[in-house]
Amino acid sequence: MSSETDDQPPKSFPTARESRLLFSSPLFEKGWVWLAGAGPGDPSLLTLQLYDALGKADFIVYDFLVSEAILALVPSSVERLYAGKRGGKPSPSQRDITETLITSARAGRRVLRLKGGDPFLFARGGEEALALANAGIPFRVLPGISAAPAALAYAGIPLTHRDYNSSITFLTGHDLTGALPRKIRWNMLAGSAEVLVFYMVMKHIATIVRKLLAAGRDPQEPVAFIRNATLPDQTIAVGVLKDAVDTAKRFSPPVVFVVGSVVGLHEQLAWWSPPSEFPRSRGKS
Repeated sequence: MSSETDDQPPKSFPTARESRLLFSSPLFEKGWVWLAGAGPGDPSLLTLQLYDALGKADFIVYDFLVSEAILALVPSSVERLYAGKRGGKPSPSQRDITETLITSARAGRRVLRLKGGDPFLFARGGEEALALANAGIPFRVLPGISAAPAALAYAGIPLTHRDYNSSITFLTGHDLTGALPRKIRWNMLAGSAEVLVFYMVMKHIATIVRKLLAAGRDPQEPVAFIRNATLPDQTIAVGVLKDAVDTAKRFSPPVVFVVGSVVGLHEQLAWWSPPSEFPRSRGKS
């Protein structure tokens, strides 16, 4: 008995460009701003909607965390503006970035605001959306895969597992001023959240670890640092909370910091290895 594969070549899926015909892609109109999440870095994790938008935009404003592999998909005719923010280094102000979006849209351009991860999760997309709304600029939000879910998935660490946790808390390591967020109630956090996932943690890692331990978190609780998730230079280090400050010395941003027993599954579930060929990681150094 012969199978279909004996007589015919295997069927292939449409390319990403061809797939535009298979889903309803919204019209990118002149004078609009699209706030888009570019995901954690690997271009194969882009949404189809964003992939389509990369070829329709007139002007792209992008952040530091947008990888070069993604920027390489943008047609050479599209104007691009780097608007990345990095702690301790000269960076454009949020006011200037927002004003650029508004001015460009009023000039009748199709503006794509490209952010790493998801635009509404620790990416200031909400602030930009409010500014656009107040200025009367029409906008659309394109969700993206945020760094934390991607980092844990590529590290073989489930965000949730019924045998380990029924809750998870996402936090940022610094507020608008660069200081440790003042509204975090560390005693409540340490006692109620089974898994903690921190973005932008490196500046205040020593204080964060000290506060978690002082609030009663187990010094032997597993932790993980994940840098450049999904990219060929992805780096993972696991350890315990009491030693986390020393472990952190091996890393520079961008890093996701995870605290919780699910980290213990990393050794069994680690599945990812870097591809042999992959464009360089970050858009700017």
